[in-house]
Amino acid sequence: MTATQKITPFLWFDNNAEEAVDFYISVFADAQILNLSRYPEEVPDLGGKALSIVFQLEGQKFMALNGGPLFHFTEAISLLVDCSSQAEVDHLWTKLCEGGEPGRCAWLKDKFGLSWQIVPKQLGELLGDPDPQKAQRVMQAMLQMSKIDIAALQAAHDGA
Repeated sequence: MTATQKITPFLWFDNNAEEAVDFYISVFADAQILNLSRYPEEVPDLGGKALSIVFQLEGQKFMALNGGPLFHFTEAISLLVDCSSQAEVDHLWTKLCEGGEPGRCAWLKDKFGLSWQIVPKQLGELLGDPDPQKAQRVMQAMLQMSKIDIAALQAAHDGA
């Protein structure tokens, strides 16, 4: 039996929701638009533009809205992507940073202002080491990084 997603992140865009969704669909391998509704043609300045878009990235459903300039994204909310390899970290980091800005410790802001955390699963494993010295070395290494480098984290963990 397939579980139904009960909570769906709702993303408010000024007027570029369709451009943003198309971008996100191009970045993630498992991605698709599930539903798109448009403003009626008779609506001034908005006729024919996307009103709302339901889309899916890696099995997670989202909704995007062209709601106007009232609200903007902040770093208080981010989308955390759990990556299985350095190649996946590198790919997502590079694509999502295009036109955006890299941050510290796996955080970035994409060209639409949405914050992401591109995190390899190994980070949690290394930070959770029962040896507090190893975990602390990993933390110190991570704090020096923008994009996470798994090999450098592992070297810090091993004391190399």
